[in-house]
Amino acid sequence: MIAPEAWLPAADMTLEPNALTAVTMTERSLVVTAGPGAGKTELLAQRADFLLRTGQCRYPRRILAISFKVDAAKNLKDRVRRRCSPELAARLDSYTFHAFAKRLIDAFRPVLSGIDALDPDYTIGRDRIPGRQVDFDSLAPLATTILESSPFARAALRQTYGFVFLDEFQDCTTNQYMLLHAAFHGTDVGLSAVGDVKQRIMGWAGALEGVLGRFAEDFTAQPLTLYLNFRAQPRLRRMQNAMVRDMEPSAAVPDVDLAGDGGEIEVLRYRDSAEEARELADRIAAWITIDDVPAEEIAILVRAQVGPYTEALRSELRARDVPFREETELQDLSAEPAATLIVDFLAVVTGEREPDAYTRLLDVAIGWRVDDELSERPHAELRRAIDEARREYGEGQHGTLRELVDRFLGLLGEEMLTALAPAYQQGQRLQEVIESVHTRLEQLWSETGDVIQALREFKGRDAVKLLTVHKAKGLEYDVVVVLGVEHEMFWGNDQREEYFVAVSRARKLVCLTVCEQRPRPPDARGRWDVQRRPHREFLDYALSTQ
Repeated sequence: MIAPEAWLPAADMTLEPNALTAVTMTERSLVVTAGPGAGKTELLAQRADFLLRTGQCRYPRRILAISFKVDAAKNLKDRVRRRCSPELAARLDSYTFHAFAKRLIDAFRPVLSGIDALDPDYTIGRDRIPGRQVDFDSLAPLATTILESSPFARAALRQTYGFVFLDEFQDCTTNQYMLLHAAFHGTDVGLSAVGDVKQRIMGWAGALEGVLGRFAEDFTAQPLTLYLNFRAQPRLRRMQNAMVRDMEPSAAVPDVDLAGDGGEIEVLRYRDSAEEARELADRIAAWITIDDVPAEEIAILVRAQVGPYTEALRSELRARDVPFREETELQDLSAEPAATLIVDFLAVVTGEREPDAYTRLLDVAIGWRVDDELSERPHAELRRAIDEARREYGEGQHGTLRELVDRFLGLLGEEMLTALAPAYQQGQRLQEVIESVHTRLEQLWSETGDVIQALREFKGRDAVKLLTVHKAKGLEYDVVVVLGVEHEMFWGNDQREEYFVAVSRARKLVCLTVCEQRPRPPDARGRWDVQRRPHREFLDYALSTQ
């Protein structure tokens, strides 16, 4: 055991000031916000090392770590094992929320009564069967019921753990939060919640939202922000650090800790947006074809109005056959299971080689018509439907693509479609998604004149991303182009935070563009200044990389 003041980060890690504060804090709970590459999991591993090696987590009490994914829980456990002795690392329990809830149920199951009572050999499955089976969504509420009903269960849990780590806490659901609240609210247990900045642009000055804000209030937690993306190359980190030095001086790190020549920052100046579009499109095509940068690792960021600001660029990219996707509502819509199903169907029907999409479509049959006597029957029926649609499309006898899709969805049936996602089982969400997919695909088809290109842009796979800074929160790319680093774009003092988010999305290269003129596009909204002025304060941060 060592004194707290003698402790140094394990594995020769360098921690930025706020990270060091978070690792060594024992007086109160913490809520730490950070972006990608900021070392959120490493922070928790270092905190475990500090608490265990300095005796701040007094024996025999333990540390409880709760994550949302099995691999994340295992990753944290493995990191702590590499940093602590086996005896100390064994005092950290790392579970998912589901696993933690199940352990409580298994330990105190007799507390449950009435409709919540469970047999000793209960199982976990898709449906809830009274006494015999629970579904995953019921685990947290049942564990909460145990803690709220049994002072003995509460005391046993609170005596076991002195500290609790909560990873990726922005994803915490209401039921999971209620379990956490029942377990540890109003106790001496120190909680450390780590969340992604996707909740808002940044968590400056404790201005947290959603579950992070609720946690900070309920547990009187001190908010801290990790700023630097340590997956970024040194030049890019030095630019980030220069901005941090102005925004929160105490959180900046010495530049000597960010030494190195890796990474590039370029300021690109153009006469107008047409020249900008042509030259950027040439650069992007070269990055992909010559430098072997994957298209999906290139992002074009705009503070607002992606459509108007990228209109010329989209035209130039299409002329060079560079795949791209405008990430507005598509970023969420394309992730919908029903959208994936529709796009896969159309890709198979209209394309030549789509083995992955075809396989995903056949996988649908696994959960379709499970009462069929012959397991091959659903696969065969789907194959016939797909083959028939391909034949009709090839012969031009299919009517509209919408009609083809609707006939296919009708074959699958409402029961199968609603099973794709819990949200589809209530209200009109399923129909809303289907209609949105039809509308967006028709729009893209109209713009591109090609079904395959429309599907590529909708899916966004292997495609350059065009998106707002707000949509880019929590994401990162090898190459980032920030369009319009101009006073007319970043016109408020509070927009320094947005600019920081923009430039910190890049790992290897960031390009900052400036135009002398931007003619007003037809679909622009509100005020639009044609004459533009470079934002010298923001551009000067690039000089800090030298």
